[in-house]
Amino acid sequence: MDVVLASTNAHKVAEFRRLFDDSTLRLRTPLEAGLTPLAVVEDGRTFAENAAKKALAYLQAYTMPVLADDSGISVDALAGAPGIRSARFGGPRLDDAGRVAYLLEQLAAIPPRERGAHYTCALALAGPEQPLLIVHGFLYGMVADAPVEGTTGFGYDPVFYLPGFDRTVSQITPEQKDETGHRGRAVRAFLHAL
Repeated sequence: MDVVLASTNAHKVAEFRRLFDDSTLRLRTPLEAGLTPLAVVEDGRTFAENAAKKALAYLQAYTMPVLADDSGISVDALAGAPGIRSARFGGPRLDDAGRVAYLLEQLAAIPPRERGAHYTCALALAGPEQPLLIVHGFLYGMVADAPVEGTTGFGYDPVFYLPGFDRTVSQITPEQKDETGHRGRAVRAFLHAL
């Protein structure tokens, strides 16, 4: 079944394609499907609300099955921030590296043992004549003292430390990220729910 993936983020598209590779779903970006990407305002209070809003907006505009996600990092010492504002943390002019630097500035006085954090991925599937399906995936770890560049990941991955691997997400393999990461867990929950 063809499903529109409501994303223009190349990193997310690549990750979701790997995760759905063995499924019967074929993900197509809006451009691949001949559609104009929508600029949906993500003003929900939760990751699930934002994912559902994107999925329903695409469904209403194009009347075809749509998979949308909202994901981000929540840091315990920052009362769950940046959370749903992960992609806009620190202001609209910052890129991934700028947001990571801003996060580390906010945590400068917080000792390493108190830097617990988790990633959340909410996936929403909307389709004609079917109920909205929403699932979640989580990955727990800590925020490192400094970014560690690697070959995997994007966003906050260079500072998202995984004690079980003794590495940041940017340092693990794509296969390890798919197996343990928040998107991988959300996709497996999604496929199980289907």
